[in-house]
Formats: sequence, C-alpha cells, structure tokens
Amino acid sequence: MGATLWKIGAQTFDLSQRGLIMGVLNVTPDSFSDGGDFFDAETARAHALSMLEAGADIIDVGGESTRPSAAPVDAAEESRRVIPAIESLSKIGAILSIDTTKAKIAQRALSAGAKIINDVSGGRHDPAMFELAARENAALIIMHMQGTPRTMQTAPHYADVVAEVADFFRQQHARAIASGLDPMRIAFDPGIGFGKTFDHNLELLANLDRLRVADRPLVVGVSRKSFLAKLVQSEHAKDRLAPTVAFTSLLRARGADVLRVHDVKENVAAIRVADAMLTRA
Repeated sequence: MGATLWKIGAQTFDLSQRGLIMGVLNVTPDSFSDGGDFFDAETARAHALSMLEAGADIIDVGGESTRPSAAPVDAAEESRRVIPAIESLSKIGAILSIDTTKAKIAQRALSAGAKIINDVSGGRHDPAMFELAARENAALIIMHMQGTPRTMQTAPHYADVVAEVADFFRQQHARAIASGLDPMRIAFDPGIGFGKTFDHNLELLANLDRLRVADRPLVVGVSRKSFLAKLVQSEHAKDRLAPTVAFTSLLRARGADVLRVHDVKENVAAIRVADAMLTRA
C-alpha cells in the first residue's frame, strides 16, 4: 500500500500505516439513530470524551440531521447547537470536524477550534465552502449525495453509480484546487445511504479502489445505516453493530482510510486488526 497522507491542522497523518476512527457527535433532536441523546451541551461533551477515551481520532460534530426526509435547520439554530461543543472540546486538544453544508457555520466552527469541514453536499450547497477551506487552511471532506436529505431517497437512479460518484469526485477535486485549497487537505466520502439504494451502497463499497482520486483519503460511514438491517434481516437497531464492525475491518482492508462510526470502542478494535494485517502485507 502506497502512502496516503492527509493534512489536518498542523499534523500530517500517514493513513497507509494507520486508519482513523471518526466518532459521530450528533447535537440534534432528530438524527436517525441517536437523535436527542446528546442534545444538551453537558451530555454532548461527556459523550465526546467517552469516544476519545475509547480511541476515536476525530470527533465529527453535527447540528443538522441528514437522515432521509430531514427538514433543514437555520444557521442561527445550527450554530447554537454545535459551537459550544466545539469550543469545549477544542480546549482539550481534540481533533474536531464540523458536519455542515453552510460556509457560515463552518467559519464559526473553525474559529472555535475545528480543523476539518465535513460537507455532505460536497461543496454544492454553498459555493463559498471551497474558498473558506482554502482561506482557513482547513481539511475538507467532500461527500457525494444525490439530491438533498429531504429528497435523496426518492427513487435514486444511476446509469453506473461507481463511475458517476468517481466523476463527481474528480470534478469537485478540480474545483477545490482551483479555489486554492491545499490538495493534501482534501478527502472524499462516497456518501453511503445518501441518495443510494441498497444495491448502490454495496456496489460502491465493493469498488472503493475505483473511487480514489489523486491518492486522496477515502472516508466511509456505514455505521447503523438502514441498509445493514436488510443485510442481517433484522429491524432492531442493536443488530446493526456487528455488521458495522465487520465493515470497518473489511473496508479498511479494501482501501478506506477513515471510518465514521457511532460505536467507537468496537470499531477501533476492528480497524486495528485490519491495520495489523495491512502493514504486514
């Protein structure tokens, strides 16, 4: 495996040697699997600390649900939800990501201590996002989503989902570079479950190698997602943990560099198993 380097803040991570676990901190009342669980600042901080203690490398803070059919949140409310958590966690040196499509929120989060912008619209929602990332020297995750959270699961269609997502990555990579962003700070996320059917999700996960653009890292999130229920033929949320952990090891071995998860301890163990095998291959 060749070196895959990702610059975050003043650090450079060699992801060919060690994959990263990104812990999900949803400061929302309506996220699909943990909406309302960590909505107040004290509970959010405690949960983030528990994820860091369990081995999370990054905490991804989001204040607007992106579950299917989710309603948008205005900037004032989104800021009220996420900024206190970021300010608090940045004081202990945590590497923080802001999960937002709004450049205004991303700017406030970066000023509060975040180092990564995780944009599920891939730069399509707010044209100022790429310029902001370049100006602030922030790391940027460009995700693919067909449609919007409100419409994305309404009959998603592709002629070739892998080719179309890869084309989107190449186009947005060129846009980001043209905006002045350091290419070493860019990462990509295929957006599993974001405007994709069950078969689209599996096709993307089976072909991660075809999604790689300019040796940039791949961020993948399958944690607790509904397509796992179909795989294990169970609608119980607790039954999604085992397939999530299985995917963490499998996808790391197949080229994923950062795994975005809810259950940190179990997924840290899975990624370290995969790392141990990869570094000996």
